[in-house]
Amino acid sequence: MNITTTPHSWDESVALFERRGLPEDSYENLYEEEYDVHTGDLAVEGHLDLDAAEPDGTGYIVDGDLTVGGAVLNTDDGCPALIVLGDLRAAAVYLEGDAKLLVRGDVRVGAFVGHTTDKLVMINGDLHAEVTVLSSEFEPDLIGGTLHGPVLAPPYLAPDPQAPPVAPETVLVPEVLRTGAGDDPDALRGFDAPGVHGGRLLRRIEAGLPVTLDTPEAAGRQTRAPVG
Repeated sequence: MNITTTPHSWDESVALFERRGLPEDSYENLYEEEYDVHTGDLAVEGHLDLDAAEPDGTGYIVDGDLTVGGAVLNTDDGCPALIVLGDLRAAAVYLEGDAKLLVRGDVRVGAFVGHTTDKLVMINGDLHAEVTVLSSEFEPDLIGGTLHGPVLAPPYLAPDPQAPPVAPETVLVPEVLRTGAGDDPDALRGFDAPGVHGGRLLRRIEAGLPVTLDTPEAAGRQTRAPVG
């Protein structure tokens, strides 16, 4: 991944956050170290694999909008932080490790998937997703605007008890659904989102294939109240 950046000390990074209006409670839990800053909008072809990224500093700051042709991926611990001071658009966001993702604006994705809890994920604007899948106690630390689109999550994570339940087969393609008792527990990757096969979901996102059905149900504009 070839991103043109300049190094910023922590103090320089904080000054940039303040100029762009990123709330202090969004960045106060970041490591107070050096960051790689890209000035202006950034377009990335293919996936943005945070596990494979090798910044000189602790993470990347995009001082503008970030558009990713594929998915933003994190499945391991130790990945760099990603701070977007504009909007984020991608085919998908899949977070499973210790991701630190801060977005000052809106997030627009085909699928937003969060699994496990060792993370810092704050979206100050809206989250627009064809489907949001939450598992193993993962919830964004903040959605400052509104979560748009159907949400698949275990009951203990439901942010809005008045929202009608979503049947996974009305939203997701069959290839990422559990098939029954014969599913290998290890292949599920510990997912407890109802009906979702975690391993198949990740493989399909990595392959750049859609995970949602092209149906009115999948395109429904179910909304959730802000989180955080």
